[in-house]
Amino acid sequence: MRPSPLLDWPDAIAEDATGPDAAVPAHYGNPLREQAALVDGQAITALARDVVAVSGPDRLSWLTTLTSQDLTPLAPGDGGAEALILDAQGRIRHALAVLDDGATAWIVVDAGEGPALVEHLERMRFMLRVEASLRDDVAALGALGSGAAALEEAVRSTRPGGDEPPAEPEAPAPSLPTAATWRDPWPGVVDGGTSYDVGLESSRHPGEGYRAAMVLAPAGWVADIARSFLNGGPGRRLAGAQAWEALRVEAGRPRWAREADERAIPHELDWLRTAVHLDKGCYPGQETVARTLNLGRPPRRLALLQLDGLTGQAPLPGAPVRLGERVVGAVTSAARHHELGPIALALLRRGVPPDAALLVDVVEADEAGGAGEDDGAAPPVVLGAVDAAQEPLVSPEGRAQASPAERPGAGLRAAGRSIGLGNGGSSGGLASGPRTA
Repeated sequence: MRPSPLLDWPDAIAEDATGPDAAVPAHYGNPLREQAALVDGQAITALARDVVAVSGPDRLSWLTTLTSQDLTPLAPGDGGAEALILDAQGRIRHALAVLDDGATAWIVVDAGEGPALVEHLERMRFMLRVEASLRDDVAALGALGSGAAALEEAVRSTRPGGDEPPAEPEAPAPSLPTAATWRDPWPGVVDGGTSYDVGLESSRHPGEGYRAAMVLAPAGWVADIARSFLNGGPGRRLAGAQAWEALRVEAGRPRWAREADERAIPHELDWLRTAVHLDKGCYPGQETVARTLNLGRPPRRLALLQLDGLTGQAPLPGAPVRLGERVVGAVTSAARHHELGPIALALLRRGVPPDAALLVDVVEADEAGGAGEDDGAAPPVVLGAVDAAQEPLVSPEGRAQASPAERPGAGLRAAGRSIGLGNGGSSGGLASGPRTA
């Protein structure tokens, strides 16, 4: 994506150049107030996202065959859907927010991932009537709750023929609708999905009030859209990426750029809620999705951590999470919430007791990204540690609501053992009687 024009806005502070949000402002002077304004529908955020356009009459059926989601029902104005592209082993390679305007499927991914996605789609075109392209002329803006409607109105009023046309706009993106809005389904369970919360003590999800939306607009119009939004009502303001991320972390909402490492599978992140359709046709990685759901348990689980804020120290993504002296996971996202204080998301080993008291290392900023990784690099410099209490998002039991109550085939194996077919028994076991210990 292009660097956001809001980086030139008064009071805008740039994000860390090495992070996934480097192309947008981190904050405008007070990220905690910006969070509160987002919650109240009084703020909008420039999002660090790439946009890919897929056109052609076969686009939705084609994308359905490549992804974990059934995208064929998409229609203009329906809010879109979420999908994953997995490799053959079921590991997450791309996370997509998809909406369709009747002529084009618009795909939103984390900034920097657009070129790799287009390359992958081009390799998979074959002879189908589809075309994929990276659209640097389209930007994504975010809002929560009632702020989404206000943002849509700001986009409409900034277009030619509206109440406040921009002074010198760039040409709008061809076929981009007046207000293309993707509505985040998290943390609901969409048709064909399931949740990994069997056995959790609380049925309340921390993200139950999370209502996020992304609105697509011509990139060259972002500053004018921001002015239109700010002029649309009292108390409105802009919010930076830090505010948006803090509310995402509070909601336990996974993000590809943060939570999905090279070996992550959807089950570990509870992404079967919104991004996987269990009843659709074949797609790469489907075997792992089905096998883990039916037979296995994901090796890791996502958890929300409440961190001790009294020390004044805060961990960074990549920081090791410890149970005693043993490393049992790593922080994936960390934020300071306007009400909860310091919080984080972490991927933990599934067997970590949910009530266990944990410690999170605080390491030097330029070394945190590799913390806890066995890659041969020098160990990070540990500055201290903070206490952490966990709220499991994925059950330590490793079972989803759609998982079978009993491991498939258990009855057949029990019957086989009773007639001597198990553990080396022969087909003549009927005459030999049951095995004894």
